[in-house]
Amino acid sequence: MEESKINDLFLSKKYLIDFHTHTIASGHAKDTIEDMVESAKKAGLELYGITDHTKTMPGTAGEEYFRGLKNQSRDFFGIKVFFGAELNIIDYDGNVDMDDELLSEMDICIASIHPDIGYKAGDVKQNTKALILAMENPYVKIIGHPDDERVPVDYEELVKASIRTGTILELNNNSMAPGSFRGNTVVNDEKMLKVCMKYDVPIIVGSDAHDKGTVGRHDRAVSLMKKVEFPIDLVLNYDCDKAIKSLELKEE
Repeated sequence: MEESKINDLFLSKKYLIDFHTHTIASGHAKDTIEDMVESAKKAGLELYGITDHTKTMPGTAGEEYFRGLKNQSRDFFGIKVFFGAELNIIDYDGNVDMDDELLSEMDICIASIHPDIGYKAGDVKQNTKALILAMENPYVKIIGHPDDERVPVDYEELVKASIRTGTILELNNNSMAPGSFRGNTVVNDEKMLKVCMKYDVPIIVGSDAHDKGTVGRHDRAVSLMKKVEFPIDLVLNYDCDKAIKSLELKEE
C-alpha cells in the first residue's frame, strides 16, 4: 500500500484508548489519578485505564490501594476510567503477584514480565510458556510489552495463544523510545506485528505513561505500524466498542 494511503488511514481515525498508565501509586511514576485523567481528557481519549504496578515491583502501593479502587469514581471529566493493575509474572508457570480474590475486583489487568523483579529470565521456551500460561488466566486481558530482548519469546506461539485465549498483545509505545533499557524492541515489535498480520489478530497500543505528559502517546507505535503496513482495523485503540468486547470489560 502507498505510504500516503497508510498515513491517511491513521489520520482519518481518532485514537481513543490508553489502558497502560501509571500513577504515583506505582512508586516510580510522578502524577496523581486526577492529573493523569485530566491529561487523558486533553489527549482526546474516551476510554482510559490506570494500571499501577503490583506488589513485586519495588516501591509500589500495597494491596490496600488496589482494594480501595472499587470506591473510585469511574467517570472523570467525561471519560470512562478503568482501574486495574499491571501484574508481574513471577515464574515459568505464568503465576502473577495478585490473588484471584483481588484480581476479580479489578476492571482490567495487564500481565508483564519484568526480568529480575520476581522473574528470572529464561530461554525462549521458558519465557514463552510463562506468557502463554499467564494468558490462560481469565483475569489477564493484555500482555504488556512482550518485546524485551532480555526475555526472548516465540511470537508465533504467542499470537496463536492470543487467538485461543482472547488475550490481547500490546504494542508498547514507551518500549520503543531511543535507548530503551529493554533493548532491540523495535525489531521485536516488528516481528510480533508481522505474525499478527499473518493470522489477522488484533493488538492494542499502550503508552506505558509514567507521567501526565505521555498519556495517550502513540507516535512510535504508529510509525512502526505504518512501516509494516499493519491494518488499522486490527488496532483496538480506534474502536471503543470493539475494545470493550474484545477485552470483556465491565462497563458499570
